[in-house]
Amino acid sequence: MRTPPLLQALAAAFLALPPGAAAAEPSPPAVVPQLLPAAAIRADFIALYRRLRDAHFDLYARNPRAAYDRLYARELAAIRGPETPLAVARRFQRFVAFGRVAHARIDFAYRAWADYLGRGGRAFPLILRVVDGRARLVADNSGQGRLVVGDEMVTLDGRPMRQWLALARRNLSADNEYMADALMELDLPMLLWLEAGPRTEFRLTVRREGHPPLRFILPARTRAELASATRAAPPRLDLAPRDRSWRLLSPVLAYLRPGAFYNAEAPERPYDNSGFRRFIDDAFGEILLSGATTLLIDLRDNPGGDSSFSDLMLAWFADRPWRFYSAFRIKASAEAIDSNRRRLDGPGGDPSGMSARFAALYGGARPGDIVTFGTPMSRPRDGQRFTGRVYLLINRNSYSNAVAVAATVQAYQLGIIIGEETSDLATTYGAMETFTLPRTGLTVGFPKARIIRPNGDLAPRGVIPDLTIATPLFESPDDPVLGHALALITTRR
Repeated sequence: MRTPPLLQALAAAFLALPPGAAAAEPSPPAVVPQLLPAAAIRADFIALYRRLRDAHFDLYARNPRAAYDRLYARELAAIRGPETPLAVARRFQRFVAFGRVAHARIDFAYRAWADYLGRGGRAFPLILRVVDGRARLVADNSGQGRLVVGDEMVTLDGRPMRQWLALARRNLSADNEYMADALMELDLPMLLWLEAGPRTEFRLTVRREGHPPLRFILPARTRAELASATRAAPPRLDLAPRDRSWRLLSPVLAYLRPGAFYNAEAPERPYDNSGFRRFIDDAFGEILLSGATTLLIDLRDNPGGDSSFSDLMLAWFADRPWRFYSAFRIKASAEAIDSNRRRLDGPGGDPSGMSARFAALYGGARPGDIVTFGTPMSRPRDGQRFTGRVYLLINRNSYSNAVAVAATVQAYQLGIIIGEETSDLATTYGAMETFTLPRTGLTVGFPKARIIRPNGDLAPRGVIPDLTIATPLFESPDDPVLGHALALITTRR
């Protein structure tokens, strides 16, 4: 699936808190940011809307043009004076996010957030998960140890938490609230910073079962302090996307973590699948030698990538030809053609040849044309294959091509899907490309394609498991979800 790894890069700059000293870092020095003149901001805002209309497969898919036009007029009129690059990026991102399509976005804020933390900036110290509209505690990195897993955040700095969540969502490109809430589990400290600016402390009202409302004042924490608190806290499950491994869980049950479906080991060559091919062939060869009759493939927290990788895995157990979509339609535009050309000419090239196919397709199209992109059916491999029962384990953080793999397995009845509904959609506006605004330098992502899942269902939903496993708020290293999955599999064998 030719989609740059979908959403996993969004939070990478600040999710990984590297080991650091426990001592507090100094507060960041006062910095006078560069200001962008109002005329330049307005010109780029005009260009942003025009180019999104031209390049986006369907900018008005989820919000009508009249609503977008009203927002555009209001935002254009609000640009009255110089603004910092971050303020401009925030304004432009909110405008793009209004369309509620994950692949239309401006990621500048993530770099600004990483820079802020790198200069000793302080962050909201809690990891929360939104469940049924309620913000529940997953981990407390404040260093105080006064909160417990499952506590519900009712107010923050005197404001209802539901209002903060609504403010946070407007900064996220997401097709629905479930997706936005999944992203907020990791992005919330940055989103609060975007909305409220730097804070030295946070005042919370907390609801805890069996207690009256509890009130706390938590200090904002630096990157080093967060890292220190994380090391001191009970360990949490780490489903590292670079983990490519397999093992036997019993004499008849094999467990495979294929890792990301791109060349994570050499990011400068993202489409070079030779190493992945060796791993998959070796793994399945050993699984066959082991005599295992059941295979569990774990795609939880998998960022996705490209079908030239995942097809190598599917070929080992598929019993019929398949394709990861039922329809793949592309909108031709100057922006898509230019972005595709940059990828073809850039370092690492595109060994899969997909970008070359796009270029050929554009050769016979005019700007604005909707063209059908076709690929041959993928086929089971010749020779030995795994012929036992296959299960795929997914969760809300299975993204991009991992979702396509699960949708394919479900549609072609190649296995049984278990776990948690994905937040990323199975029928999606995707195949993201980019253009750059000339005055602000902001890079804008947009979806050039409408990709319909293999069974043809147009509903804006993720992959819904055949067998549901609820994910607990706190996942310990003994992996309770995997344990539940194994119990389900054992009872079905």
